[in-house]
Amino acid sequence: MNTPLRFSMRSPIGTALLRPGRQRVIFNIVNISKKKNHLLDGMTPIVRSTTRPKWQRLPNQVVHYYRSPEHRNHYVLSFTFAFDREEEIYHFALCRPYSYSRCQAHLEQLDRKGLPHVRREVLTVSLQQRRLDLLTITASPNMDAPLNQRVVVILARVHPGEAPASFICQGLIDFLVSSHPIAVLLRDHVIFKVVPMMNPDGVFLGNERCSLLGIDLNRGWIDATPLSHPTLDAVQNLLADLNQRKDVHLDFVFDIHAHSSLHGAFIYGNSYDDVYRFERHIVYPKLLAQNAEDFNSLDTMYNRDPKKAGTARRYLCATLKDSVNCYTLFASLHGYRRDSPPYFLNYSEEGSDYRLGRNVARTYLDYYHVVGVIPLGLPASPGALKRAGRRSRPRHRRRSRSWPSREPRRRTPGGRLVALRPHQVQCYCVITSSSEDDDEEAEAYFLAGRPFPPPRGLRLGVSPPRGHGPGPAHRPALTG
Repeated sequence: MNTPLRFSMRSPIGTALLRPGRQRVIFNIVNISKKKNHLLDGMTPIVRSTTRPKWQRLPNQVVHYYRSPEHRNHYVLSFTFAFDREEEIYHFALCRPYSYSRCQAHLEQLDRKGLPHVRREVLTVSLQQRRLDLLTITASPNMDAPLNQRVVVILARVHPGEAPASFICQGLIDFLVSSHPIAVLLRDHVIFKVVPMMNPDGVFLGNERCSLLGIDLNRGWIDATPLSHPTLDAVQNLLADLNQRKDVHLDFVFDIHAHSSLHGAFIYGNSYDDVYRFERHIVYPKLLAQNAEDFNSLDTMYNRDPKKAGTARRYLCATLKDSVNCYTLFASLHGYRRDSPPYFLNYSEEGSDYRLGRNVARTYLDYYHVVGVIPLGLPASPGALKRAGRRSRPRHRRRSRSWPSREPRRRTPGGRLVALRPHQVQCYCVITSSSEDDDEEAEAYFLAGRPFPPPRGLRLGVSPPRGHGPGPAHRPALTG
């Protein structure tokens, strides 16, 4: 199955003559070759109709997912649905769709508002002449005459079947253009460049991962050409220009995706031999874990897998400056786990993905507070304020023997002195084998509580000596 599960059907004729719920149809979706996906975890299709526009998930009792010897031992998704109204059109999908038309309608709505801090332009057109839109969100003085402003680039929907990426991106855009004090403060200091739909042809045609030519764009960053990859080529030119300009400072490149087998939201980053660069690289994921309830630190990992050299994260970290942080942000197609009841929540309401986009935007303020770009006296996000309240407890409280009498201080590469508290554990991550594929997992060793630089003879990409850190089965959270 190389297309997203989405189809429509009119209720069978004669449904009104039967008792409600008696017109039942069994659907069999065949040729599913992916080994690991959320259907094995109990995920079920969603449905809506003409008179009931809200998406609802089918109950687990009527959904079955199994291997079929008659279909080359591939998986088959079978579910039963009872049509209850005649002349009603029913829509079925595996996750909430987000079309190219919906994206254009959202951008046109922003155009009609005439906001001075939002500018919409066309980077290029796709092979079928669809727009590749670029949104610039910042304070109006920064639009034409930026003065050493920080730049954050957001990319979304390079894979057409990953509709949650568009919901997250829309939530981020709506927050950044709003009158919220945090959004206003970010616009004063940061320039946001957002490409909301990287693969417009693939989304319009209903593909799962590919473009019009059947190319996976997230594997083609190395050999992108204007003829076969016009959208990638245009974004590469944009990033190259931002990387070379002297009046702005490119800080982030975020590529937003959805994941079909892991739960919650998590980040894939890069690993570096430069310890201080790696320390700076893991700051943002740690801050996002404090602000987003659905963030899954256990699945957040950092690697430099050669097989992923064609992805945006791997290609851009090698071609842009060392100060640029390139991440891939994933959000589950299914839902996320919680520590309190209900212990699992589906991403069934659009508000969940929108909220993650807002939390991503809020975390930028926390990050720029940490690095000193935005003064600490200005407002921060609720998560940062809560942590600040914990740190401002009275000094006369009794401390345990493990609490040092004086807080150690170290100098960052930028020259600022930062106080290190005992609960801010420094972690050193060594990736021995990793992959972003669904059927493989990374083995990572975390040396917690050991000061940087790492022990002699230990570097990124090499297994740690015997006795250093826990084994790969522990995989503690990257929050400190």
